[in-house]
Amino acid sequence: MSDFRFDLTDREKDYLKDLVVQSIAHGLDPSKGPSGPPQPPSDTLRKRLGAFVTLKLGGSLRGCIGNVQGSGELYRTVWDMAQSAAFQDPRFPPLSEGEFSAVEYEISILSPIEPCPDPEWVEIGRHGLIMSRDGRSGLLLPQVPVEWGWDRETFLAQTCVKAGLPRNAWKDPNTTILWFEAVVF
Repeated sequence: MSDFRFDLTDREKDYLKDLVVQSIAHGLDPSKGPSGPPQPPSDTLRKRLGAFVTLKLGGSLRGCIGNVQGSGELYRTVWDMAQSAAFQDPRFPPLSEGEFSAVEYEISILSPIEPCPDPEWVEIGRHGLIMSRDGRSGLLLPQVPVEWGWDRETFLAQTCVKAGLPRNAWKDPNTTILWFEAVVF
């Protein structure tokens, strides 16, 4: 895997954290805050990278939506994914005004996605995975197996389950395994 040597300054991270809050606030009440993201403080935030925004309430998942490939500038992607995680995750009802002050969020900035040359090389906490076969795919971010205490084989199996595939589908040569790294904050 090519080395993912991307990092953000504290100022850039603070800007993105504020962006998530502004985006969700605007989604709850369009008269509050800007209707789009303010200009970023650096060119780094204009790079085309994938990003996920994860929302938790009381430690439980409340929404998680991302853009894997980075179809636009990073700061715009984070703005859009915050709205999507809060209001469009099909697993949850839209975030309410009452939940807004209690919701915790996490931002994951993804490296470019590449084929995983060998499942034995997957490192817990370092790599995220995408498993796909027969038109089905599932993605798990690098922090997921850490949070659940999974080993490598469980992580591979759970990514298959997320894709709607059998747990051992990662061993099938017809299954595509992609991997990436992420800056998570």
